[in-house]
Amino acid sequence: MKKLASLLMVSILGGALTLGSYKLFFEEENVSFLKNEQSAAQNLINANYNAEHTYGTNVDFTAAAEKTVHAVVHVKNVAVYNGPRSWADIMQGRTESSKSLRGTGSGVIITPDGYIVTNNHVIEGASELEVTLNNNKTYKAKVIGADAISDIALIKVEPDEDLEYIPFGNSNNVKIGEWVLAVGNPFNLKSTVTAGIVSAKSRNLNPAATGQSFIQTDAAINPGNSGGALVNINGELIGINTAITSMTGSYVGYAFAVPSNNAKKIVDDIMEYGDIQQGILGIRGSDFNRVPEMSEEYGTTQGVFVSEVTKGSGAEKAGIQPKDVIRKIDNIKVNKFSDLTGYINTKRPNDTVNVTVLRNGKEKEIAVKLTKLNVAQLPIGLEVTNASKDELKFYQTENGVKISKTLGDQYPEEEFVGAIITEINGEKIFSIRDAEEAFKAIERGQGLSMTFIDKTGQKQRVIFR
Repeated sequence: MKKLASLLMVSILGGALTLGSYKLFFEEENVSFLKNEQSAAQNLINANYNAEHTYGTNVDFTAAAEKTVHAVVHVKNVAVYNGPRSWADIMQGRTESSKSLRGTGSGVIITPDGYIVTNNHVIEGASELEVTLNNNKTYKAKVIGADAISDIALIKVEPDEDLEYIPFGNSNNVKIGEWVLAVGNPFNLKSTVTAGIVSAKSRNLNPAATGQSFIQTDAAINPGNSGGALVNINGELIGINTAITSMTGSYVGYAFAVPSNNAKKIVDDIMEYGDIQQGILGIRGSDFNRVPEMSEEYGTTQGVFVSEVTKGSGAEKAGIQPKDVIRKIDNIKVNKFSDLTGYINTKRPNDTVNVTVLRNGKEKEIAVKLTKLNVAQLPIGLEVTNASKDELKFYQTENGVKISKTLGDQYPEEEFVGAIITEINGEKIFSIRDAEEAFKAIERGQGLSMTFIDKTGQKQRVIFR
């Protein structure tokens, strides 16, 4: 029997928002594929979190609701089409603009001058963004930056007065069983508040996507809640509601939010650097419970088993070794791989973290300086890294990036890992940045072709539609 998770559908919550998917045509198989000085605005979002929660059997949600409901907005993603609207328009020479609603979602005001955090899939592909406040005021918004992998985006409006906002809390302090509120606009019903508890932490909905680490809650959220606030009973932002797991597309008891620490790090990066600064530890590994035959030898069933240490990484330089079991990072317990990646995703290159490993029956603390992420995850399910001069010479090509990992079962790993991608849609690829930009340039509905040199030195071409 297949696992229950394989029967469930992860539904992105942007109402009426259609996300493009790729079909791979290769050997007659069809596979469907589900990205100094701080400003005053930044200082405002760096609010300290009060770890002392108010607990009790008679929890009052009214104060948290009053603090947050006016700081959650309704976001409309509008596409503008400039050109003839029909064959008759073409014959008459008319080139009028038309608008269509791509989708709706929610957003959270995080500064009084109009910075708003939402999901990337809510604003993706928008020609225009319209933001409506709880008092029915409407503003045009512009995209400041976005990260497809974390599904977090930062947008900005220019209000005529200071806006109510929600301060960031520290999602590391969130406890399972803690009461939370979800605030958003499901089904275009503005200013909806639902209550629930934190059901789990560090959830990974897709084992192939190792960077995922969601807060799971049973607060009811539905299409339109995407980008809305998950807050604690003190009215502090602890997550951005992003997805539900459902067989129907509507809420069935499982909802997921990007932790506030991860969202805040993305926002800070966008505001300070203009792009995402991703630090990496430099290891490959798996949940220790996936190697049960070693649990007796190690005396544990929890942690991250290190299977490989990346050459030249901070982990290698610090002395982390294959077969180490990572138990803690900065005194935060690591039970599974998503605990580790969720925490690392809040850090930047050159940050130092203290990693506690189990080795030869003893725990050892190792200080590791994070290095810059030199890989890119392409939306077709491949991870790529820059190819070395020796690798390019071996494959007799002047350009290309190396496939370092397959992110699912759609590609045979033995055939694809190590291959060199040389072109995407006819454009030569020299670096992982080129590969990322090539995918950003693909318009909705446009096909995709990819040329690569396989491990036998043969040039192959794959068509996606």
